[in-house]
Amino acid sequence: MPNANFADVNGQHIFYSVHGAGKPLVLLHGGIDPDSFGSNRAELAKGRQVIAVHLQAHGRTPDTDRPLRCETLGDDIAALIGHLKLGKTDVMGYSLGSCVALQTAIRHPEVVDRLVLVSGTMRKDGSYPEVVAAFNQLEANAAMLGDSVKASPLGQTYPAVDWTNLFRKLGELTKRTYDWSADVAKVQARTLLVFADADSIRPEHMVDFWQALGGGRRDAGIDGSLRPANQLAIVPNTIHYTLAVEPMLPAIVARFLGTA
Repeated sequence: MPNANFADVNGQHIFYSVHGAGKPLVLLHGGIDPDSFGSNRAELAKGRQVIAVHLQAHGRTPDTDRPLRCETLGDDIAALIGHLKLGKTDVMGYSLGSCVALQTAIRHPEVVDRLVLVSGTMRKDGSYPEVVAAFNQLEANAAMLGDSVKASPLGQTYPAVDWTNLFRKLGELTKRTYDWSADVAKVQARTLLVFADADSIRPEHMVDFWQALGGGRRDAGIDGSLRPANQLAIVPNTIHYTLAVEPMLPAIVARFLGTA
């Protein structure tokens, strides 16, 4: 890949690729698949310089003995932004990447301009109970899941990944209880929340997340002058597992990033 790069920051050897030109947009994938945005990465790069990062233990970024935590992964992204001298930049993440993007904004507000959170939660109970139950079994099922992915096209694309280890670490991460709602209320970056209408996230939690960011509290007024600074989008006829590749997503994101 001619646009392939590595950066040694925060004790990690982080892979990233650069696409397009314009104001930088740091793009953070979901769990397991570092290419989870599919062709939408190219669509986003039509008007931006997209910097697509592989998180620790994913894709071409090797694992270390450090456990996976959204907080420390957020520290990695802040360190990479500093390493690349991007200044205050836009950050977008999906699912696991959404939690990492959120923690980047919470822990390092000086490096995040605008924030796009696609199908993410601010509390563990934000997901449906059956999803939480599956998360709690992920570590126990790591070997079976790892063998399955290793034999798949994704496993063949990234043969250096220890898939069983990745599922084990993701399972250890996702079974942890967390509640970041108090920190969300203090986020300084202009933020767009994007969910699927049939997401793995409960609609009540979508509203809670939106209200923590100051939205959904009152009518915006006839002229819209009282609308909140942050934005919410719910994409129809979509599920959590396809939202990142949904064709409507780039236009929704571009509209938000282009607003004053």
